[in-house]
Amino acid sequence: MSGTRKAVLIGAEVYRAAIAAPPHPLATMRAPVAEDLIRAMGWLAAGQYRTAPVAGRAALERFHDPAYLDALEAAERTQEVPAEARARFGIGAEGNPMHRAVYRRPATSAGGAMLAARLTAEGGVAHVPAAGNHHAWPARASGFCYINDAVLALMEWLDLGLERLVYLDLDAHHGDGVEAAFARDGRVTTISVHEAGRWPRTGGTSDAAAGVFNFAVPEGFCDAELAFLMEARIVPAIAAARPEGIVFLPGADALADDPMSRLALSNRGLWAALEAIRGLAPRLIVLGGGGYNPYALGRAWAGLWGVLNGHAVPEALPPAALDVLAGISYFRGQSRPRPAHWLTRLDDPPQAGLVRDEVRRLAA
Repeated sequence: MSGTRKAVLIGAEVYRAAIAAPPHPLATMRAPVAEDLIRAMGWLAAGQYRTAPVAGRAALERFHDPAYLDALEAAERTQEVPAEARARFGIGAEGNPMHRAVYRRPATSAGGAMLAARLTAEGGVAHVPAAGNHHAWPARASGFCYINDAVLALMEWLDLGLERLVYLDLDAHHGDGVEAAFARDGRVTTISVHEAGRWPRTGGTSDAAAGVFNFAVPEGFCDAELAFLMEARIVPAIAAARPEGIVFLPGADALADDPMSRLALSNRGLWAALEAIRGLAPRLIVLGGGGYNPYALGRAWAGLWGVLNGHAVPEALPPAALDVLAGISYFRGQSRPRPAHWLTRLDDPPQAGLVRDEVRRLAA
């Protein structure tokens, strides 16, 4: 099964460049915090790291419209977006930030996700924390996402001949772009757990016959409730699909410490969800997704890598990991003390709670 091979971590230096200024939610370091923590924990062995390539145009056009990609390339080259391109493609509009690598950076995420699919073609595990841009549409940027690397990773597997795939999304926001891409493709089952009423305000219904499962959960959704849904509905649905590969987008914005949702998971809840699915397919790709508190995101995603490699989370972090946490810059609440667990621990306090009736109804 997927846990029997050495996992591969895929990243790139392009993610260390700033792409937005406060108060934009992306005005903070994200995936590199997780990578730095993984290294500081001593959890990255020789041969486990790969640099993500920039995806070529032909690969991107497997899903995206050429005119849209032309507009992205032109925006990066000129650092300008004409009004017509803003209106038509959403580049530099609707919260989608314009920045110096507006084409190259998402194309690198796509290249990393597709590399993960190729590396796991014969089985195995890959983690691509900077990928997970699940809102991008074929010809439009959406929800801070420009190129849908999750779709492209699944397509890469399909092109390699796989015929039964599962996409599991635990981001606080519905994985609308991925669902739409495969809603009429019986080879891909899409499962999304997201906050009810949260942007993009889709994902309120399921179609099990078409392989679409949506769980729009209430505010305060906690670890116990996620564990309940996993056991009652999600794991059985995945097992029934008999997948040859699973793409898992954990997100980090459903965590209690994230400012962009009203959900209340701990990183332990995400780690337990990964444990629950990791043996259900011979191929597993773990992406990143949303998450706008770098302390919460970095610790959660580093812990996912720990799960994939069988590393126990220590009670006391090594000095190098403490240094990474101490060096994080986060514009929100700068004048207030950071909670102790942000700076001294990898694991969150558990958010156990009770399983409410409305969550039980979702599983019925």
